[in-house]
Amino acid sequence: MEYLIVAALALTLVFLVRGSFPSETARPVLGVLLAAFAARLFIHVFIVRSGSLDYGGDNFYYELSAMEIVTYWQSAGIQLVSSEVIPSINTVATPCHIFAFVMYLCGGFAPMACTAVVAFIACGLCIVMYKFAQLVGADDRSAFRLLLLIAFIPGLLVHTSDMFKDGFNAFFVITCLWLATSNMKRFDIRKILAMAPLIWALWNVRPYMVIMCGLPLFFSIVSRKRMISVRVMALSVAAMMSFMLLYEQILATGPAGTMQRQLEKSQATNVRSELEQGGSGVVFTPDGAPWDDLPTKVIYTLLSPFPWMDGSPALQLGKIEALLVWYLLYCAVKGGRRLWQYDRKMLLFLLLFVVPSTIAYATTIANIGLIFRQRIPIVLILSLLSAIGWAREPGMIKRSQPVDKRSHDEPSPANGTAGSG
Repeated sequence: MEYLIVAALALTLVFLVRGSFPSETARPVLGVLLAAFAARLFIHVFIVRSGSLDYGGDNFYYELSAMEIVTYWQSAGIQLVSSEVIPSINTVATPCHIFAFVMYLCGGFAPMACTAVVAFIACGLCIVMYKFAQLVGADDRSAFRLLLLIAFIPGLLVHTSDMFKDGFNAFFVITCLWLATSNMKRFDIRKILAMAPLIWALWNVRPYMVIMCGLPLFFSIVSRKRMISVRVMALSVAAMMSFMLLYEQILATGPAGTMQRQLEKSQATNVRSELEQGGSGVVFTPDGAPWDDLPTKVIYTLLSPFPWMDGSPALQLGKIEALLVWYLLYCAVKGGRRLWQYDRKMLLFLLLFVVPSTIAYATTIANIGLIFRQRIPIVLILSLLSAIGWAREPGMIKRSQPVDKRSHDEPSPANGTAGSG
């Protein structure tokens, strides 16, 4: 049954690509995504599950939690299970339920079939990134280059080659921001309705990411009446960070509380000492104050691991991705300058996600291995600016040009790609 599910997902991917792109574009895109799909299964079998790379742990936790759901279903029937029934699925209900359904079909543990689902979602993310790049102004050549890079960038590749939740998180975040960006350019209530289930699913993967997406989602609705400016962005970010710092009663519960607890845990003395001994920890100030030495923390959040750092084999492999991230950031600066010239509103809109997320993660950084995973959505959004930097000038979308209502780079609920989430 596992192999049947793998084959069915590969066939679905073929139809998804053919339905999302014109024929001349679909052929190269399909070749890249099928290779990316197969690469993830290969890494799953011969690297992650074989023990060749000592990495992970939470993937096995989600697998066991999913099996608890299967056991519950066998006695009570298939239904949504709350964390009150199975406490281990708290804040990770979405991936655990998806894995549980696959296991239920297979009659037991099915790591390859579950990984195939994660790989399929990663391929869907690549399609969304292609469409997103076109939406913000990249030409077809640059969008395809971005898709190729995202399909095989090491951090995303490894964390979508087993039963991790990072692929789900990245897909839901990027798809929500894609729909929000399209809605900012042309308001459509159907796009807002399409975001609702994505936000619900994201809440049950990494709850605090809903807060991180809050500013772009809000301005995607109101920005048609009021232009986004540097002042508005700065005030919005400041208000958001003040909210996180000052309203302790609100922070005690919900996704903001999750974020606050993570900050306190990651900066605890015993946690920092343990991580430092393991090679992946980094200490900025003796007392671990979250807002001290913030510029250095931001640099580590975006650019680590550095070539001179010691650590585990996984950390050493992470240096390959770090080099790619440095290159993407260099291209993103060029793309950001270009976007500032012809679509300043779009640039500021993207920064409404990048800036607060980077600051929030920087204040909690204590583990290079963890930030390596957490920053994936930030790197993906910045890579959109890189695609603008790669684009040829004649192929770029100008602000003065009217947007065709039937443009293929505008998502809508009827589009097959948007519905893949």
